[in-house]
Amino acid sequence: MNAMEIPAPGQPLRPVVRDMGEPGEQELLLQVAACGVCRTDLHVLDGEIPARYPIIPGHEIVGRVVAIGPGTEGFAIGQRVGVPWLGQTCGTCSFCLSGRENLCDRPQFTGATRDGGYASHVIANAQYCFPLPDGFSDEEAAPLLCAGLIGWRALRLAGEAPVIGLYGFGAAAHILAQVAVWQGRRVLAFTKEGDLDGQAFARSLGCVWAGSSNEPPPELLDAALIFAPAGELVPRALKAVRKGGKVVCAGIHMSDIPGFPYADLWGERQILSVANLTREDGTSFLEVAARAGIRPVTQRFPLAQANEALAQLRAGTLKGAAVLVPEGAL
Repeated sequence: MNAMEIPAPGQPLRPVVRDMGEPGEQELLLQVAACGVCRTDLHVLDGEIPARYPIIPGHEIVGRVVAIGPGTEGFAIGQRVGVPWLGQTCGTCSFCLSGRENLCDRPQFTGATRDGGYASHVIANAQYCFPLPDGFSDEEAAPLLCAGLIGWRALRLAGEAPVIGLYGFGAAAHILAQVAVWQGRRVLAFTKEGDLDGQAFARSLGCVWAGSSNEPPPELLDAALIFAPAGELVPRALKAVRKGGKVVCAGIHMSDIPGFPYADLWGERQILSVANLTREDGTSFLEVAARAGIRPVTQRFPLAQANEALAQLRAGTLKGAAVLVPEGAL
């Protein structure tokens, strides 16, 4: 199989050819049709989160089953499935046993501790794969598998929250904004200062206001969801939420949060983090995404241009989500 591999932290991806292997017990061998490019891939590339190296990154995988391992039920050759960030859990720790497998003590993560989807083929644990709704193309389905899922978990942690603010209007926020608008919420979008194109993009998706994250919103928020990995946004978001409001930090990595007056937290405001996802998050979100008619905006890159896609993600020049497509994929 062909793949793009991170040889070591801080080094650019390099093309490699590997034996695709055979699926083991409870595993599927998939031919990759598309793989989304996520900010978490940058954190793996930069060595900011635990990973093994060399590693094939990518955890927003859309693929078709080409081989089924022993003891694997419920899947068929040719079936289209999605592979998310959570690649495996132990099933025996207190978190797994209490329905919080996202906090598993001994997890495996696709594209970080097990090889991911920047490749023509991937082997995945079948118990952590999702059948995908028919209404999405391969490219559209890819960003749903992390940008969509993490956004969905963040939104659920925010509670009812009729007025929400989205800080960092990238792959996750542009999907989540569509969900929240469909639910009847008022959505305000915060972008980098001067990002007029991003603000116009947010308004085109139904956001009632879009502006710089440096400025206060025109109304207080019931919840603020932060997708940008910038700790300095937390105190700003706290100032923007009303009493009893929540600030949800949705990234797997964030720069340090600067100090702020206790008065900004007082009034039963809360700061929460999102950690990974559960399989129930996946099934419930994919159902909602299909019902709501979500339309992810994507920018296609050949697999060989993975470094360019990551560079554009880092620079913040992408509109929507970048998706890698292996040579020969439809």
